[in-house]
Amino acid sequence: MTPRAHQPVAIPPVGDVAIPRRAMVLAAGLGTRMRPITDHTPKPLVPLRGRPVIDWTLDRLAAVGVESCVVNVHHLADTVRDHLSDRRAPRIAFSDETDRLMDTGGGVRKALPLLGAGPFFVINGDVVWLNGVRPALTRLAEAWDPARMDLLLLVLRLAGANGYDGRGDFFVDPWGRPRRRLPHEIAPFVYAGVMMTTPALFEGTPDAPFSLNRLFNRALDEDRIRAVPHDGEWYHVGTPAALALAEEKLGEPGPSSDQ
Repeated sequence: MTPRAHQPVAIPPVGDVAIPRRAMVLAAGLGTRMRPITDHTPKPLVPLRGRPVIDWTLDRLAAVGVESCVVNVHHLADTVRDHLSDRRAPRIAFSDETDRLMDTGGGVRKALPLLGAGPFFVINGDVVWLNGVRPALTRLAEAWDPARMDLLLLVLRLAGANGYDGRGDFFVDPWGRPRRRLPHEIAPFVYAGVMMTTPALFEGTPDAPFSLNRLFNRALDEDRIRAVPHDGEWYHVGTPAALALAEEKLGEPGPSSDQ
């Protein structure tokens, strides 16, 4: 594969950390595993502890200084638009996939004109996390090195992956280099559905639906990917059972519920 030119774009700092100003939430899925809840409620608006899941994510983005966020829409798109119409922090832009679902990678590629030239966060629409000592997004931004990476993943220990029922995704070495598990292996880390990336990762990709996994593999092949372990709670809320588990474990908001 021909090496690609990497031209880092500087991010102005927020405090002492260069936080991306833009992000994307992947919210266009059909939510088939969440049925019957999603028959009438789009998955991003499924309530968790009385608040739509997407609002948990948008609040995390606003808290670290992200100014604008692209939300892609497909299933019950107008309902999502209406819910987010008054949101000011971050400002919301929509990437419309009502005519054709673009999958995760194609969805981000379609939204690139709205995401600018610098690094940005991409977050799955069915994950919720509580921060540890420092916000997870801040920790990603601190670890970002554009000279060495096009992709930085938030991962977490398999044992703490609430609502996840797989065999793990990655092994991660002491320098943060991930490798995929082999079919017979159980990997100790799960991709947390939160990442930081750059438009350079999408060079040469088609204007068609494709999975982000294609770009994960390319970044792995080029040694342009790193991983940061999450140090707080995390929940996958893609099924009714997983949602019920998150409701039970999160409990009533407490002093650290904004973490």
